[in-house]
Amino acid sequence: MRDEVEKVIEVIRPAVQADGGDLHLIDVDEATGLVTVELSGACVSCPASTVTLKAGIERILKDRVEGVTEVVNQGEDLFEGTPLSL
Repeated sequence: MRDEVEKVIEVIRPAVQADGGDLHLIDVDEATGLVTVELSGACVSCPASTVTLKAGIERILKDRVEGVTEVVNQGEDLFEGTPLSL
């Protein structure tokens, strides 16, 4: 499953990079289907990053990799409730 997720992320990554961000795979929990990624660069301060994550990355991974149930951004927990400015 991890190999499949990595392949799909490599397809998605150029679109994220085109907007000044990046996408890195952190973990794949095959038992639960939870994929943890880290959005970096412009994605950190972008108000649309949650939409990109859920409506874009998560939707694509669910469609292309059997067993994926959810995609979460590792960085969200680190900065929840904290205003960021770059």
